[in-house]
Amino acid sequence: MPRMLAEMLGAAPWFGALPSALGQRVATETLVRQAAVGSLVCRKGESVEHWIGVVDGLVKMANVSADGKPTSFTGIPSGGWFGEGSLLKDEPRRYDIVALRDSTIAYVPRATFMALLDESVAFNRFLLVQLNERLGQFIGMVEHDRLLGPDARLARGLAGLFNPLLYPGIGPTLPISQDELGQLVGLSRQRVNRGLKVLEERGLLRIEYGAVTVLDLDGLRRFEG
Repeated sequence: MPRMLAEMLGAAPWFGALPSALGQRVATETLVRQAAVGSLVCRKGESVEHWIGVVDGLVKMANVSADGKPTSFTGIPSGGWFGEGSLLKDEPRRYDIVALRDSTIAYVPRATFMALLDESVAFNRFLLVQLNERLGQFIGMVEHDRLLGPDARLARGLAGLFNPLLYPGIGPTLPISQDELGQLVGLSRQRVNRGLKVLEERGLLRIEYGAVTVLDLDGLRRFEG
């Protein structure tokens, strides 16, 4: 098993609670692939055959409208898992996942995922929390888009990337460029730059070269501009 995958699984509480045989199956059957920046990790409309995790890197969940307008729903940094909803519903994938930078991706086969559901209480509890957090995240996104200005949308979008339940072990600093942030929150790079300076002046974060360090996560979550 690749070292980075071993570290990701080792940090997951559900993995440590698995019976040894099932844990070995997950470690053995999980595939690890590289996704170059701009490439598709998975494609809208394809059959869903894997539960997918970001071992290292950053990807975005996105779609393109019928008139060609791209829309980004959320970003998924290192440590995040996604695709469980499509596996549970057994339907074609409803979105594209695009690598925002060179990323290492883990693919857990459908049969292995179903074995986890059938045999592990800890994994089922993890999925309940995951689905509940994701639901709250998307309800919040609708609210933010309708009620908040660009600086507040940026603050809430950043806060979402630091969700400790969805992305355990993310730490206070996220390597992310202003272009990447713009793609995730639907703002231009120039508007992201201005918004970050506002949030930095409020003492909520610190802008670094190619990264953002969060100083007040609760403050970002509450920021309304």
